[in-house]
Amino acid sequence: MKNQTISPWTFIPTLYFTSGIPYVIINTVSVIFYKKLGIDNAQIALWTSFLYLPWVIKMFWGPIVDIYSTKRKWIIYTQFAMFCCLGLIALSLQLPNFFFISLTALTIGAFISATYDIATDGFYLLALSPEQQALFVGIRSLFYRLAVVFGSGILVVIAGQLEVSLNNIPLGWTLAIGFSALILAILFIFHRLILPLPESDSQRHLQATEKIDFWKIISLYFAQTKIINIIAFILLYRFGEAMLLKIASLFLLDKPEVGGLGLSTSEVGLAYGTFGVISLIFGGILGGLAISKYGLKKCLLPMALALNLPDIFYVYMAYIQPPLILIYPLVSLEQFGYGFGFTAFSVYLMYICQGEYRTSHFAISTGIMALGMMLPGLISGYLQKALGYPLFFILVCLLTIPGMIALFFIPLKSES
Repeated sequence: MKNQTISPWTFIPTLYFTSGIPYVIINTVSVIFYKKLGIDNAQIALWTSFLYLPWVIKMFWGPIVDIYSTKRKWIIYTQFAMFCCLGLIALSLQLPNFFFISLTALTIGAFISATYDIATDGFYLLALSPEQQALFVGIRSLFYRLAVVFGSGILVVIAGQLEVSLNNIPLGWTLAIGFSALILAILFIFHRLILPLPESDSQRHLQATEKIDFWKIISLYFAQTKIINIIAFILLYRFGEAMLLKIASLFLLDKPEVGGLGLSTSEVGLAYGTFGVISLIFGGILGGLAISKYGLKKCLLPMALALNLPDIFYVYMAYIQPPLILIYPLVSLEQFGYGFGFTAFSVYLMYICQGEYRTSHFAISTGIMALGMMLPGLISGYLQKALGYPLFFILVCLLTIPGMIALFFIPLKSES
């Protein structure tokens, strides 16, 4: 069959690059373009935080992707649908009621993107042998991160350059988002032509699916020892960082007279989306090496400190309003710490998902993780507006403490 002759190098990098583009535009870039288009900080943080919801609840429609049609078709259809959503977002920015239309398109796009992630992960397991899966796990992560650099870095820089050259902020963002839609269209055509159809994907294992008791899987997850402690840890570990995430780029963009740093769109693209994301990637790589050498139990507390302590840099920047030459390294160091500390969190989520239903349990864990990002984000804009940037960032630092306390109460074997 033709799929046997197609190397995974041909499609795995592009599949996961395609996965990263919508996610970063929906959850990160939307914050920046809404700010540039004059939307209030509280409204931005509230509504863009709701966009995490599909990743919170995607486990509930995961079985539909398994039962109906093939993973290949789900990938192709969701890519085309995502291209349409990005195109609609780009065009809506030229309309007077752009906020409602674009937010609706982003919401639909979030559900499509979450569905694409389910199909792509399933396809990964079907199209690759166990040996190939082990080999490409780092490759798929790398290309996903490259998509994040493209979306939050390069795309934002392009939008910033267009804002200046065209002297038209909405048009600059329309062209930038339209460019990302064009890339998805090209990738859609490429995958339509090149993506293999594994034999196991072409057969619908309805009899196997029907035997799975979905509620049993969920009940087994919540029957784990110290499950309350585990859930508290998942929700609280990044609580402060989740508050910071929605406000950081707004702080960089806001004018100095209202407490911000007054960076241009392109400067934010470089500081947060390029240098910051690259630092985050290197932090994640170093974190993985540290855990592999010393074990999760020894690394968990140091990595939690690495994730949370650099938040103090934002307190410093809010009070001092340093020059750009200092902002770049401070943002990069904070993101490096985030990448380093998040690695321990990711490994722990895999650690608690054992046994026959580990894939489904991991989906539940990541759903709770997404909830832990969504809930703080909902209120972060209102808190920032009420407190101002300096006090808000102090609050962020204080809110990192519950997560670090929670890690002392989670189940973790000594040999880990």
